[in-house]
Amino acid sequence: MADWQKLGSLASFMRTDGLEFREYQYNIIRSALTRGNTLVVLPTGLGKTVIGAAVIADALAKGKRALFLAPTKPLAEQHRSSLLSLMNIDGESMTLLLGSVKKSKRKEAEKYARVIIATPQTIANDLKSGEFSLEGFGVAVFDECHRAVGKYAYTYVANECKAIGVQMLGLTASPGGKRERINALIETLGIVHIEARTSEDDDVAKYVMQKNLHIITVEKTERIMQIAGFIAPEADAALANLNKMGIAFFKKFDKIPRGRLIQLGNEIGKLEAKNYRFAAIASYVKLLHLSHAYDLLLTEGIYPFSAYMDSLEGKEKKSKAVESILGNKRVVLARKMAKEALERGEEHQKIIAVVDIIKDYRGRRAIIFAQYRSTIRMINEYLQNNGFKTAAFVGKKDGVTQEAQKEVISRFRNGGFDVLVASSIGEEGLDIPDVDAVIFYEPIPSEIRNIQRRGRTGRFRAGEVYILVTKDTKDQVYLYISGQRERKMVALIRSINSKLDRRLAEPKQMVLGE
Repeated sequence: MADWQKLGSLASFMRTDGLEFREYQYNIIRSALTRGNTLVVLPTGLGKTVIGAAVIADALAKGKRALFLAPTKPLAEQHRSSLLSLMNIDGESMTLLLGSVKKSKRKEAEKYARVIIATPQTIANDLKSGEFSLEGFGVAVFDECHRAVGKYAYTYVANECKAIGVQMLGLTASPGGKRERINALIETLGIVHIEARTSEDDDVAKYVMQKNLHIITVEKTERIMQIAGFIAPEADAALANLNKMGIAFFKKFDKIPRGRLIQLGNEIGKLEAKNYRFAAIASYVKLLHLSHAYDLLLTEGIYPFSAYMDSLEGKEKKSKAVESILGNKRVVLARKMAKEALERGEEHQKIIAVVDIIKDYRGRRAIIFAQYRSTIRMINEYLQNNGFKTAAFVGKKDGVTQEAQKEVISRFRNGGFDVLVASSIGEEGLDIPDVDAVIFYEPIPSEIRNIQRRGRTGRFRAGEVYILVTKDTKDQVYLYISGQRERKMVALIRSINSKLDRRLAEPKQMVLGE
């Protein structure tokens, strides 16, 4: 407690009894209070909320109010609970504002509450309507601030903060690995300094629990190769048509990066010659669907492949291109072979690997992350059929309400089941308990999502991270890309921060921090 008193008058607004003093947190807090708008990049589980609470306490000590924004309702609720335990402030003075709260109650709270915790959409809407003003606020904290780009509600609130001089504090485990994205984030939040730490930094390392990384490589089964053998020629034929039209210039469809494939569709949509464009669209639609089905088969499994093809057939309105795919003799044979394989209990080697891994964690908590709903369904059912207690965890777009999500997490925390099979909804925004193991069913190229997934383990004790990779597929490419982007991100942050510090040191910039 004595060490926390070095923070001065703001310490009186903090509940420091039993709160471990960590030098890196203290250093970051002091930096934010003296420099101005600050971006804090800190690994998951290292107390970003403590830093946010201290900066809020400073605003309160100066007679100002404070705003704490979180991207989802469950996360906002979690932060209110955390801030109440961290801060010496009564519950009535700290209000949770969500879109579901009646406007009359929001207006009352927005007028008198000393600390407001809210979702950005709620605050942005009330600012736009003129029902709310940030006058009298000393600081706004943006949690998961990597979202503060483009048209997201964080951007509107940040602009309002800049307009009247409200200090901003951005908190994230990863701002992204592209210079343009980081610069956009800095511009949005008016950042003048970055406080970044990695798990290897001297003042952080002793607080970081070990995470052991295991790359599990599996082979494609003979059956999967047979099914793929029917799909590949048709995808190559669609690509060949586009090449002949001078639109695409790739030799093999499975070598086209996903982003470039999407870009290709945008380019085709802008073609002026109508007949030429329609012909190109037909080949492109075939290429898009068949290449996705092929990747699902090779990297996810026979069931996800079969489910995707069934979803195409189940569409009420089908384009001629989709009708052509479904009527193609090779595709028909591929689907028939896939159905027969599933009836015999054949599947991807990844699902076998998952079962083998989970056997070692029976009675302990684990999270399995997967990209697609069909894959999540397959993994969940496969594990349950093998005697494991599991539950699927998906987002609102799959018809699951936030209340239902919270109920699943509550059961998980209380030992109702051991294994959570989650989509990207489990990466951020919900109070998921620490787990002993995290399994990536497939690598993902996003450095932000990789960091968030890994952050679900190793918070309070050592954790294990498993990444499943199918040999000679896009899995290997994505695994390489994600590692490269994370390394690049660290270097970029340091480079950009050096420029910010030089700019802050210039006499003309000194006014900004006064």
